[in-house]
Amino acid sequence: MGRTWSDDRTPVSPDGRLGPARRHPGRSDPRYLRRREAIVAAARGHRLGDPSPPVVYTPAEQATWRTVCAALTAAHREHACRALLSAWAEAGIPAERIPQHREVSARLAERTGFRLTPAGGVVPNRLFLGALEHGYFHAVQFVRHPALPLYTPEPDVIHDVLGHGLHLVSPEFAELYRAVGRAANRVRTPEALDLVNRVYWFTLELGVVQEAGGIRAFGAALLSSYGELAALHRCRVRELDIRAMATARYPLTGYQPVLFAARSLDHLRDVLLPFLAEFDEDTGRRLGITAPPRVRVSGC
Repeated sequence: MGRTWSDDRTPVSPDGRLGPARRHPGRSDPRYLRRREAIVAAARGHRLGDPSPPVVYTPAEQATWRTVCAALTAAHREHACRALLSAWAEAGIPAERIPQHREVSARLAERTGFRLTPAGGVVPNRLFLGALEHGYFHAVQFVRHPALPLYTPEPDVIHDVLGHGLHLVSPEFAELYRAVGRAANRVRTPEALDLVNRVYWFTLELGVVQEAGGIRAFGAALLSSYGELAALHRCRVRELDIRAMATARYPLTGYQPVLFAARSLDHLRDVLLPFLAEFDEDTGRRLGITAPPRVRVSGC
């Protein structure tokens, strides 16, 4: 199970038509589910910071990686912000094969001190977000279903490496992740933690920025989804605003229809870093936020 982006209606055919999530092959193919569970089970019981167990990926899984890498390379040139295009080169992620967690971690540690730590089941939000302060990102190792390589209803190794991995090779983005972790570790109530979740969700997962006369993606969920990148022009884009993000409803009905845009990545940092540095149990009350809808962002 794990971080679930759409639990109601999701693309269930190569042309992106929507249907019940239960019809997505990644939810219903017994052979795929057995393989997925075997990879997840191997990571269960790990301690934070323990190396991820190696995975021997099948030829079909490697082919899925190559298909998605080729599609995302082209989509990023058109839809991703310049900083993330630079991160591709810095990350050194191979396009021809799925890298092991240890390979990705070695590069991240060299650049920003971050490492991937294996997610062996649902990771509670407090642990998932709190680990960021200490330079650990809970990441999965299984690959999305090969029948729909350009869409997944949940995070997979492609999302975590080609989305969050690109962030965490960048010192500027890594600083934001650590700030999220510090804020999460500073509070104890579910309401305060949920507010951190929501800010994380609408920025580091689904954020966009105004650049080159248009909207460019920087959120990890967007960067790892060819379909959502192609659908950016159909989204309603609102100005980056903490209170608006904290009170926005996230409809679990396929692609996210409302995104929040920073004027620049410097603007993103100028908004997020002071907010997260001052975050405490009373932040929601000061912003006039009462019982915002919950968003789960915990790892698989």
